[in-house]
Amino acid sequence: MVVRMEHVHFSYGQKVILNGLNLHVEAGEFVSIVGASGCGKSTVFRLLLGLENPQQGRIKKHGKIGYMPQHHQLMPWRTALDNAILPLECQGVKKAKARKQAQQLFIRFGLAGYEDKKPYELSGGMQQRVSLIRALLTGADVLLLDEPFSALDALTRNDLQKWLKDIVHLEQKTVIFITHDIEEALFLSDRIFVATKKPLTAFECMDSTVSKAYIYEKIGGAMR
Repeated sequence: MVVRMEHVHFSYGQKVILNGLNLHVEAGEFVSIVGASGCGKSTVFRLLLGLENPQQGRIKKHGKIGYMPQHHQLMPWRTALDNAILPLECQGVKKAKARKQAQQLFIRFGLAGYEDKKPYELSGGMQQRVSLIRALLTGADVLLLDEPFSALDALTRNDLQKWLKDIVHLEQKTVIFITHDIEEALFLSDRIFVATKKPLTAFECMDSTVSKAYIYEKIGGAMR
C-alpha cells in the first residue's frame, strides 16, 4: 500500500467536501480520479500533499509524493534545464551535478537539444514534459498529476498520453491522475475512481474495461 485515506472528513467552513472518504492505491498503479467540477478531486490532492489536514480520519503515505500542476509553472527567466533541476537545487545538489542528472531525462523524454531553450521557446507539449521531469527529480515514488494535458490541443494531448503511459511504466512510478477526459482515464488507468456524490463519501471504483457511457451516466454528464 502506497497511499491510504481512512474515513477522512474535510470541510471549508460550513461546506462539507469529504465525508468519511476511503481511498487506497497500490504501488505501481495508475489511478485516475474523475467527477464533476467541485466534487472534491482537488481537495484530495491538497490533503495528500499536506497542504490541508483532515478534520477527522487519517492519511497514510509511504514514500515521497511529487506534484505536477495543470499549468507547467516554469520560470520564464530560466532555461528548460534549469527549470527542471529546481528540486535538486533545493536539496542542495550542486548545479553541475544536477544538470548532468537532468540531461539524462531530457534524452529519455525526447527533449535533447532543448535544454537551453526558455519556456516561451517550447511547445505546450514540451513545457509539460519539462514539468514532469521536474516532478520526477523530486525523487517522488508517487506522482500526483492534476489535469496536466487539459490545455493542449487534441493531437498533442493524444501523443503525450501515449508517451506518459510508457514513461510511467519505465520509471515504475505510482500515479494518481485527475482528469475530466473520460477517454484519457480509460486509456491510461489501471483503475478509475469515479466521484458520484457531493459531499464526496466514496469513490466508485472501475477498471479500464468499463464503457465511457457508463462513467458519464455515473457523474451525471452528457457523453461527448
